[in-house]
Amino acid sequence: NIDLTSVLLCTALQGVSGNAAKSGIKAGDTIIYASSFFGDELWPADKLSFTQTAIQRAPSPVCFVYVKGENEKVNVKRLPKKAAPPRFGRKLTARQQELASHICVDCGWVYCEATPFDDTPADYRCPQCNAPKRRFVGYDAETGKKSGMAEGTVGTIATVVGGLVGIVVLAFLATSV
Repeated sequence: NIDLTSVLLCTALQGVSGNAAKSGIKAGDTIIYASSFFGDELWPADKLSFTQTAIQRAPSPVCFVYVKGENEKVNVKRLPKKAAPPRFGRKLTARQQELASHICVDCGWVYCEATPFDDTPADYRCPQCNAPKRRFVGYDAETGKKSGMAEGTVGTIATVVGGLVGIVVLAFLATSV
């Protein structure tokens, strides 16, 4: 848990524990960037609410860019958004490459266990982000590419397309009245 209640530019850390402490972040350090809710961008950590949301509710791992101690050099309010570091394609050992068969589409964790993925129980969860088994797709360790589509993806696309069609129909009806 990271306590952000007492802030410097909304980003000074008061207390650090868990993975943040293991990574070297300490109390008094200042977060400059925090990943967005979905983890696809790094946002300037100038607003406490965005930073807290990224930490507490993000479905994927959270990335931080921080400076040691109090920030006196970087004007966080003037920083642009930037792309987050890639989450997929972690470096695998030779043994892991032999065993790699599936990848979690939500966080990029590569399944490298001796038990074949199809033989894992139906209630298997990603050890990194807790996504269900249906969120894994095939993975080619040589190319680093995934194959197939995770369950639920087609339904999401159909819902978005249906919603857009509905908006167009409503807009047409509203302009024709």
